Amino acid sequence: MRIYGTTILCVRRDGKTVMGGDGQVTVGSSAIKHRARKIRRLYEGKVIAGFAGSAADGLALLERFDRKLEEFRGNLLRASVELAKEWRMDKYLRRLEALLLVADRERMLLISGNGDVIEPDDPVLGIGSGGDFARAAALALLRNTDLPADEIVRRSLEIAGEICIYTNREFVIEVLDEE
Repeated sequence: MRIYGTTILCVRRDGKTVMGGDGQVTVGSSAIKHRARKIRRLYEGKVIAGFAGSAADGLALLERFDRKLEEFRGNLLRASVELAKEWRMDKYLRRLEALLLVADRERMLLISGNGDVIEPDDPVLGIGSGGDFARAAALALLRNTDLPADEIVRRSLEIAGEICIYTNREFVIEVLDEE
C-alpha cells in the first residue's frame, strides 16, 4: 500500500528516540493545511506515534492504539500486534487508509492494515510519501556523522521536503529520552 500525503520519520541514537513529521495536508493537487499535527504522545508520554495517509483514518487509528496501550499497560509490541489483528479482521477498519509508526524507548514499529507489525533492522524508520527519502537521508547521517537523533530527524525531513511535493517544512518533533 502506497500512502501519500506526509513524511513521518523515527530515529534512535544515544538513548534518545526521536520522531518527526511535516505538517502538510494535501487534497488532490492542493496543499490546504500547512501545520497539521500528525504525531502524538500516548500512554502518559512514554510512547510517540505518527500517521501517514488519511487524516481521519490516522486519527481514528491513533485513538484505538492508545486504548490498546492502556489495555496492555504500555507494552508497545503487544498493543501493536493486537491493533494490527483487529485492523486486518474488522470489516470497517480494513477500509482505513493510513500507516502508523509507533515508538517507545526500546522499539520502533510500523503498523499496517495488512496485519504488518515491522521492527526495522536499523534504528531508522520512515513512512508516507516522503518516508523513503527521509529514511535514506537519516541512514546516511546516522552512519557518517555524530549528529544527535533530533538533528538527524530535522535534517532528514528537510531533505524529504525538498524532494517530495507532499511534504513541507513545518515540522513537529517529539523526543523520548532514556530514563
